[in-house]
Amino acid sequence: MTVKDIANLLSCKILCGGKNLDQEIHTACGSDLMSDVLAFVKNQAVLLTGLLNPQVIRTAEMMDIICIVFVRGKTPSEEVVSLAGGRDIVVLSTDFCMFEACGKLYSNGLKGGNMK
Repeated sequence: MTVKDIANLLSCKILCGGKNLDQEIHTACGSDLMSDVLAFVKNQAVLLTGLLNPQVIRTAEMMDIICIVFVRGKTPSEEVVSLAGGRDIVVLSTDFCMFEACGKLYSNGLKGGNMK
């Protein structure tokens, strides 16, 4: 599945990283706890979260997450979007809640990763 596929399935707004929509996504992680994300196996993943602080971008960078989807219609600050853009991380926003967004991705073939 590509980032573009995810954006279409979740009716996302593209906030940054539009040039990277053809990147392949192999796994997904839905969490508001960055400590849980740090336990997630990195593998060209998408992170779904409702947490809007810069730590989300820093965590995504450490874990080689290439796309972040902010759920529940949340929009991060310009600081957060700029931080992501500087690291070539695609940032999307969807009106779906995390449960529905994860379910849509799962039912369309995207799997969760293994926990360490």
